[in-house]
Amino acid sequence: MSDPLSPDSAASSASLRPSMSHVTSWMASNVLTLAVSVVLFVLLAFFGLTADSFMTLPNILNMLRQIAPTLVVAVTMTFVITTSGIDLSVGSIVALSGSLLAIMIHAGWDPTLALALVLLLGVVVGAVNGWFSSYQGLPPFIVTLATLSVVRGAALLITEGYSTPISNDAWVVVLGQGRLAGVPVPAIIAILIAVLGWFVFTQTPFGRHVVGLGSNGESLRRTGVNTRFVGMVVFIMSGLAASTAGVLVATRLASGSSNAGVGFELEVVTAVVLGGTSLLGGRGSVVGTALGALVLGVIANGLVLLHVSPFYVQIVQGTILLLAIFLNTRIFSKFGSVKR
Repeated sequence: MSDPLSPDSAASSASLRPSMSHVTSWMASNVLTLAVSVVLFVLLAFFGLTADSFMTLPNILNMLRQIAPTLVVAVTMTFVITTSGIDLSVGSIVALSGSLLAIMIHAGWDPTLALALVLLLGVVVGAVNGWFSSYQGLPPFIVTLATLSVVRGAALLITEGYSTPISNDAWVVVLGQGRLAGVPVPAIIAILIAVLGWFVFTQTPFGRHVVGLGSNGESLRRTGVNTRFVGMVVFIMSGLAASTAGVLVATRLASGSSNAGVGFELEVVTAVVLGGTSLLGGRGSVVGTALGALVLGVIANGLVLLHVSPFYVQIVQGTILLLAIFLNTRIFSKFGSVKR
């Protein structure tokens, strides 16, 4: 047996300290992601035991299809909120995009052209939000609240409150209803966007600029970074993601409706905040956002399978948002590390 006081034992203990310190530091900076992971595991176990069909493959694939639009927008909303902004117009963009796609296809437009114009619409609305917020200095909350109303009103105007069917002959229906190797196409699109978002957020200078803009925008500006442009780009990303989500919703339901996306912004923001992104800016996690979206999807799906009234879903989402903000700002903030 080696002497605990020997030089070899002392050297061994010293070599362990840096590795333990690294693990502790990693856990501290990832505490929010770890916490939401535990919540997701507990929910999966609970609904798996209480709902007979919850863990079946058809239900899991259906749940991934339903979560996809939320995940797509939540990934880009992570960028927006990390800059200390917010985009409340995403739900309205979902409605207008889906409605416009359905109307154009119903009128005989080429589905590819209709799809391109709908995605362009999201870029334009995002650019408007970004221009007023970043270049004119208006609060993003007020700007996007205004565009929420304008865009929703436009959706109601062009549809007159009615749904417009999308023919199954149009190839774009595959985006919402198709499968690739048995996996729903919307889920594949959402996963690809999440991976791309994670890469941009954590591995590129733009991602570092997003975090810097939210934590200390003035210091970032003095280093020569065009902070206004960064702020505008994240809103364009959000608008494009929302129009993509609108396409996924409309093609999944084979119809466009001006009532789509009502309360969608609440669900997206809840997923982002639940995943550990600070509403004050400067800290965000795309991985945490993805987990947060999964938590909300599991809750909604599990409650339906337990025959709980769907009206409780919004109550649960609002409660989760309140608790997430409380934990984010009062408890987990003490760990203080920027998680990217």
